[in-house]
Amino acid sequence: MIQSIRQLAAAQTLRFDEIPEARKVLLARIAAYIEDRYARAEDIRLVFICTHNSRRSHFGQIAAALAAEYYAIDRVRVFSGGTEATAFHPNAIQALRHLGFSVESADATAKNPVWTVRFGEHAQTTCFSKVFNDPANPDKHFAAIMTCSDAEQNCPFVPGTELRIGTTYEDPKVSDGTPEQDATYQERFLQIAREMLYCFSLIQ
Repeated sequence: MIQSIRQLAAAQTLRFDEIPEARKVLLARIAAYIEDRYARAEDIRLVFICTHNSRRSHFGQIAAALAAEYYAIDRVRVFSGGTEATAFHPNAIQALRHLGFSVESADATAKNPVWTVRFGEHAQTTCFSKVFNDPANPDKHFAAIMTCSDAEQNCPFVPGTELRIGTTYEDPKVSDGTPEQDATYQERFLQIAREMLYCFSLIQ
C-alpha cells in the first residue's frame, strides 16, 4: 500500500470514537456478514448503491477496498451501482487525487469513463457508473449497502442480495461550485473510509 494512503487509513482508525453508536450497530451487521463468509472461505461481495453511482457509492467501493487491504482481509470483491448510470463525478475524482490516490482512465474524455483507482502496487479497484444490476456486478451472494437516502427509498428490493442495509451519507454535491467543494468531498470520503475501516476492524 502507498505509504501516504496507509497513514491516511491509520489516522482514520484513531477517529473511531467519532462514529455514532447507532452507526456502529449498522456497521457491525456488515462486519458479521463479512466475517461469516470469510470464515467459510467464500468470496465477500459488497455492492455500494446510490442513485446516480457518481459520488458516495464509488467512495464506498474504494473505502471498502482500502479497508480490506489495510486489515489484510482477502477474497473481498467491491462493486458499486445506482438506479441510473451517469459518470464518476470529476469533483469526487479530484478529492481522491488530493488524498493521494492514483485515479486514471484510458479514455477520460468518454461520456462514462472507466477509472482505475490505485492505492498500492497491487491494490486497486475499477470504477465506472452503472445501474446496480449491471452485468459487471454480482447477481447473487452479495451485500447491498445503500449510501444515499434516495436509493434507500427508491430501491426497496435488490435481487440476489443476502444483506441489504442503509448507511446513508450526506451528498457532497451540496458544495459543488463553492470554496468548500474539495474539502467537503475529501471529508465525505474520509467519513466513509473511517466507517469501513471500523467495520473491517471488527472481523476476527
